[in-house]
Amino acid sequence: MSISAPASSAASLPPTSATPALSQRPWLVAIAGMIAMASAMGVGRFAFTPLLPMMLHDGSVTLAQGSWLAMSNYIGYFVGSLVCMALPWVARGVVQRWHPARMVRWWLFFTAALTAAMALQWPGAWASLRFVSGVASAVVFLNITLWCMSQLAHLGRPALGGLVFCGPGLGILVTGLATSGMVAAGWHAVSGWLVFALLAALFWLLVLPVVRGALAPLPAAQPGAAAASAAEGPLDRALLTAAYSFAGLGYIVTATYLPVIARGALPQGSVWPDLFWPMFGGGVALGAYLSTHVPMRWDRRKLLMAGYGVQALSIVISFVWPTPVGFALGSILLGLPFTTITFFALQEARRIWPAAISSFPGLLTAAYGLGQIVGPPMVAYMLAHTANTQTGFAYGLAVAAGALVLGMLLYAWMMVRHPQRSV
Repeated sequence: MSISAPASSAASLPPTSATPALSQRPWLVAIAGMIAMASAMGVGRFAFTPLLPMMLHDGSVTLAQGSWLAMSNYIGYFVGSLVCMALPWVARGVVQRWHPARMVRWWLFFTAALTAAMALQWPGAWASLRFVSGVASAVVFLNITLWCMSQLAHLGRPALGGLVFCGPGLGILVTGLATSGMVAAGWHAVSGWLVFALLAALFWLLVLPVVRGALAPLPAAQPGAAAASAAEGPLDRALLTAAYSFAGLGYIVTATYLPVIARGALPQGSVWPDLFWPMFGGGVALGAYLSTHVPMRWDRRKLLMAGYGVQALSIVISFVWPTPVGFALGSILLGLPFTTITFFALQEARRIWPAAISSFPGLLTAAYGLGQIVGPPMVAYMLAHTANTQTGFAYGLAVAAGALVLGMLLYAWMMVRHPQRSV
């Protein structure tokens, strides 16, 4: 995969002789990107999921309040995506001063600070903290992706970009296993937030020496690439954006409430509910790693359809087979295509609109965030207007699976409009 910024973008400054040597080593670039993703996504966004049952047990929030806290984070992610989309066009001077590497370093620091602040007994501030944490997640996600992909392409190792997307899965795996240990030890959620804040601070320190310097110059596009992308116009971009938004809605219900759903379905005291979220994280990391071995000639729209199908199947399995084996299988399958969907969608975005690669990913991420925003309040409404919690979650899971199927249909429409082309 290679991502390039518009030639007119001030973010695409050529590297100077002062560029640190560490940023010229492909494996270090990929690992630094992976760590940044683990912090911004695995901690900043998704540590709330395994900690929510602990907060419910402590009595610090109700399930409905937890849903609104989750939505606050998703709204922040949406806003952060919009800001990243608009900056290259409306504030190029700001982009020049605050290029992707610098943005990543600062917002990773904010991620650690915001996570620590969640340990404070200020329930009235929690929604605001989760909102800003969502902004941080989007800013880091988009900027570390752009910086790492351009750097790896410049160094001739674009395939290592898939390792960057292992970061969210590894972060989820670590926080999930840590939370399981905390529950077993009888810890409270406050301690969990503090531990994860220290983890985010460690990740920040590890990233600092590597992620430095402006975007590297990229190899020239292959002959014929511009002509191939010209055939796909505004409608195809709109279809990709809409289909990607359905991925946000499709996974969010299960990803947010998986531990809670499992605890309600399994016998009280079972150790399994604390393990399903780490299994999801392991699936995410494995899927991202496998994506590095997918041939570039394969049609990304077909791969996206397959990813949506796997996630829809995982939701069905979790619903019809509410046992330890069913939840374990559903968790792994939900995770496998989680970041590969993002990886392939960004590749498809570059193919159909290469001139807007600094802003189009921001639009896609905002659409994804909008899909996520719909999920928690939808579930909260269903929980409040159904006979019991199990029925409310069942309705939510059905809508999530339906959204993924609808996204598959949109990709099929794109394929009917235009035959397969390589990325």
